[in-house]
Amino acid sequence: METALRPCSLVPARLPTTPFEKPILHLPFNSIPTSIFRPIRQCTARSRVFTAVSSTVSTEPINPVEPEIESHGEEEKFNWLLQWYPVMPVCDLDKRIPHAKKVIGLDVVVWWDRNENAWKVFDDMCPHRLAPLSEGRIDQWGRLQCVYHGWCFNGSGDCKFIPQAPPDGPPFNTFKKACVSIYPTTVQNDIVWFWPNTDPRYEDIITKKQPPYIPELDDPSYAKVMGNRDIPYGYEILIENLMDPAHVSYAHYGILRADREGGKPMEMKLEKLDHSGFIGKTEGETSKFIAPCVFYVPDQFSMDRTNGSASPAETKKEAQRRMLRVFICIPVSPGYSRLIWAFPRNSGVWIDRLVPRWMFHLEPNLIIDSDLYLLHASEHKIMDIGPSNWLKACFVPTKSDAFVVGFRKWLNEYAGSEVNWPTKISSSLPPTPPREQLLDRYWSHVVNCSSCREAIKGLNALEIVLQVVSVAAIGILAATKQSLMSVSARTALASMAVLCFAASRWLSHFIYKNFHFHDYNHALR
Repeated sequence: METALRPCSLVPARLPTTPFEKPILHLPFNSIPTSIFRPIRQCTARSRVFTAVSSTVSTEPINPVEPEIESHGEEEKFNWLLQWYPVMPVCDLDKRIPHAKKVIGLDVVVWWDRNENAWKVFDDMCPHRLAPLSEGRIDQWGRLQCVYHGWCFNGSGDCKFIPQAPPDGPPFNTFKKACVSIYPTTVQNDIVWFWPNTDPRYEDIITKKQPPYIPELDDPSYAKVMGNRDIPYGYEILIENLMDPAHVSYAHYGILRADREGGKPMEMKLEKLDHSGFIGKTEGETSKFIAPCVFYVPDQFSMDRTNGSASPAETKKEAQRRMLRVFICIPVSPGYSRLIWAFPRNSGVWIDRLVPRWMFHLEPNLIIDSDLYLLHASEHKIMDIGPSNWLKACFVPTKSDAFVVGFRKWLNEYAGSEVNWPTKISSSLPPTPPREQLLDRYWSHVVNCSSCREAIKGLNALEIVLQVVSVAAIGILAATKQSLMSVSARTALASMAVLCFAASRWLSHFIYKNFHFHDYNHALR
């Protein structure tokens, strides 16, 4: 009995066990921490440690072309559960409310602790009756409150108030079982990251290992527009697709000024491959994959386009222009992933001050949609043959596939051929939904993007205003005697009614195609 009622000054380290069922160059990478969390107190009695190391799978491709790489197969293996994982860009998190997210199979809640002036990532489960804390609220004292029975928790995971407990009774809120598991959390490059392990050994992990740091994302001389989207196919498919520039002319025809017949040989090769990722070269430019989430590559915009015909001054100016593509790929659950993208550039920075952020999201979302069905279907076929057999099943003879092959070799040789999920969830893929649901943009992006949420509200309001003006104009025409209004006035009023109605219909179509569903038919392009 004494053990059961022993007070607790520690936070229990517990990871959720419920499965996920809903859809939901040489480069300077320095490790510059921007930690925002305090040392984490843990309830050691409830600590659960996940230290499974990926098993070794060695699969040699049977393709005619093999990338020339420096590979260290005997080095340490990649541990999926001993890494920093991004959750969301800070710009898309509302400090007033808790946010539910799933990352690497874990259900977490992200919320702003105004008392510590820091973002916190908790296990999304109240210790009382296991209700999701993400459905709760931030109370007037800045605590996270579960709205099922009102239990309140501070930024360290301690239960500070149980409304049902008598004031003169035992201090139930101090017991170890009343604590919430809290994950180490930090903010890097304006993105919230967390460490998916609550064991006390990792409470100061930020001092030993930091998330990948991309200097351009913090450089004030660069413009950066971040975006995010939930993707209905897995992490492996997402990241290898982003490593493949050869598909752009075909899969994204009509969007990226791509020539459908513009495919050509590409000089791509890997220079180093180990458990931490790889370094690659594309026509002289260096790209880098930092396992497990970051792929960082120069854009063609930053390369020399003068073909040697420009003057020295123009060549120097061109060389100073720089644009990068940063892709952060997050494993969510089998068949689902999340993409955070940013394209920092040091040219045309003034454009970002004039153009609303949501307008920069229209083209990336269309690009994602244009090959989404292809990749979703491809993932199901890969699952049928087995992820570890990818290099044997796929025929990838050209150098344009070097990065994709490199990623699959990394996955097989160092990471166990697939994501090592920390919870007991089925590895089978979800069934393919109807096309309109698969390519849905509202629930996969708009609700998770602060700028697009505000844009759709404003555009919906504008649509209603246009309809009201159109109806009002027609009403005035009908109610006003001809003798009281000149012909020119009636013509102007009728024209305004027609124009407002037409504008409202066009706006309705614009909203639907850009914020809800935009199909992409390759055969008719």
